[in-house]
Amino acid sequence: MAGGWPSVFNQRYGVQEQPVVHAWTLDPETMTGRNQHGHSVALRPFMGVLGMPPAEPGRHSTIPPRPYGGNLDCRDLTAGSTLLLPIPVDDALFSVGDGHAAQGDGEVGGTAIECPMDEVTLTFDVRDDFPVTGPVARTPDAWLTLGVGASLDDATFTALESMLTLMQRLHGLSRADAVALASIAVDVRVTQIVNQTVGAHAVLRDDALRFPHADSVGGRR
Repeated sequence: MAGGWPSVFNQRYGVQEQPVVHAWTLDPETMTGRNQHGHSVALRPFMGVLGMPPAEPGRHSTIPPRPYGGNLDCRDLTAGSTLLLPIPVDDALFSVGDGHAAQGDGEVGGTAIECPMDEVTLTFDVRDDFPVTGPVARTPDAWLTLGVGASLDDATFTALESMLTLMQRLHGLSRADAVALASIAVDVRVTQIVNQTVGAHAVLRDDALRFPHADSVGGRR
């Protein structure tokens, strides 16, 4: 669905009064989706919500993402990924939901291909040797650091702060060297702009840099 409700984005797009609904038929064998107009996309299923509640008492909206996860809507957190999060409350109280069959970076229309998931398998562990202040992810071919904030500037610098710290930790770099290498090898992407608190993520692909030694937690030479 796109348009048809009042928002800053729909107003700028010019579709606030023009709702459309694309109904997608999903084929798990070919991993493709096709809508009623004949458009087709490749499916990359992931869970939009992965996280824990705030430490403050009271009822909290599930719409905005937070440093301890939640509605991250990061399309790279597909099967085989590891997500590291700080734990804000006793017993973690982790929750998962908001299944997406496919989504572009930014989720610019407000929704992805929203779909139920018959089964989601998660493995949990607690690490006290790898402190993080926000979401950090390991995918099959890259490291990701995610930032959230009131603006894309805030989200971007939070993601980059985490990435620079990660590069220093993994590869023994000085801060200045991490900044210099990040400017060459790290990609910054808009995660989502539609969940009240916006998100950005920094990506360091395994093939982006060659280091003189391998790190001990999953990097590459």
